[in-house]
Amino acid sequence: MTQGFQFGGEVFEVAGEAALYWPAQDALLVSDMHLEKASAFALSGQMLPPYDSVATLGDIAELCAKYRPAKIISLGDNFHDDDGEHRLAESAAALLVDLACDTEWIWITGNHDRAVSGIWGGKALEELTLSGITLRHEAKRGDPNPEISGHFHPKFRQVLRGRLVKRRCFVVTPRKMIMPAFGALTGGLDVQDVAIRNACDLADGEMVEALVATRAGFARFTLDCAGTFAK
Repeated sequence: MTQGFQFGGEVFEVAGEAALYWPAQDALLVSDMHLEKASAFALSGQMLPPYDSVATLGDIAELCAKYRPAKIISLGDNFHDDDGEHRLAESAAALLVDLACDTEWIWITGNHDRAVSGIWGGKALEELTLSGITLRHEAKRGDPNPEISGHFHPKFRQVLRGRLVKRRCFVVTPRKMIMPAFGALTGGLDVQDVAIRNACDLADGEMVEALVATRAGFARFTLDCAGTFAK
């Protein structure tokens, strides 16, 4: 088991269950936090525990204490909707302000929060390219350059040693990496779903891997042509 792997000519580390640390950029990458999802549901009458934003930002704070990153880059769907940034509860907002003061925080806009502006700190961009790797919310088919995105909330589901395992995972090809959702209340799309396969935009001979975080680092599973995983 290991925490480090190569992608796009760079070394990345799996950080926690659903984040990446990029040593060369001293950057922590997360995606699909969907902050204020609970309050969005409450507006439509569906009540969820209203602590998702504090829990999600608390998890980022723990990773920051471990890695001490200079940058935090959030790859879209940062908030569950365009008003979520303004609904952020006081406790969550205070935590976000502290995190944004200690780092260069970059918000990549997503389909849920195209209006995110960084009122609690940080700056918003549609996409960003660092060391030849493009960071955006949703994978772009036909782009030959290395790309890291989110959007699909990939989850690994497989029977291992007689029990069904459901875990967030990173989907990795030679040119594409799709990050799992970081948010406390986010669901997930099966890693074998056709939408994820299409987003991988595979060229002839390219394979898809699922990277699943473990206590010791991560486990790597290869998706074969039949759509099943082999460790």
